[in-house]
Amino acid sequence: MNYIISITNPNALNRLLGICDELGLSPPVIMYGCGTAAKSVLDLLGIDSKERRVVFTAADDAKTREFLYEQRKRLYLDAPGNGVAMSIPIKSVGGELALSYLGGDGELKGAPELKPGYELILSIINEGHSETVLDAARSAGARGGTILHGRGTGSKSAEKFFKVTIAQEKEVIFIVSKSDQKSAIMSAILKSAGPNTDAGAIVFSLPVNDIAGFGLI
Repeated sequence: MNYIISITNPNALNRLLGICDELGLSPPVIMYGCGTAAKSVLDLLGIDSKERRVVFTAADDAKTREFLYEQRKRLYLDAPGNGVAMSIPIKSVGGELALSYLGGDGELKGAPELKPGYELILSIINEGHSETVLDAARSAGARGGTILHGRGTGSKSAEKFFKVTIAQEKEVIFIVSKSDQKSAIMSAILKSAGPNTDAGAIVFSLPVNDIAGFGLI
């Protein structure tokens, strides 16, 4: 089983959801985000807006491959600026009903197969500091990312432990990087925007076992 994250332009969302429906994938979760490409790059690619739609769903290995193939073919992911999709292996699921809901059959067996090459770096930061994080990431080789807005629930005990003020408004930045660049990107983010700075970045990475639409790299 894999958890699939698809990042696309708003005008391609209905086509993406149509593919999910055709393949019988688990009901997708849709979030609103924004890309980080400079205006000059957007003009070059003919893109009108930085708006993005981030779609989360799950599938078994066979449907994952088909889903990514259909996105490449019908959403033109191989053309720069049309989006990116990645699959992250699911190691365990809480209960048979949940597994069935996600489209699994039977039970998960053994450790998921990992195919090194790319990783998804997630940075959870205080609102308003995304440029600091992205500037640091770019200095280490990152090509950009996608920003989601959220709200934290920091407790007083956590605030006392970290000795910092934990803001409730948060931003989550997704950066897909080559595996051999991951450590440098994460180190750069922590140096410029780590937990002891105003950005308060918490950074971690997830393995990616398949990817589509990363032609810019």
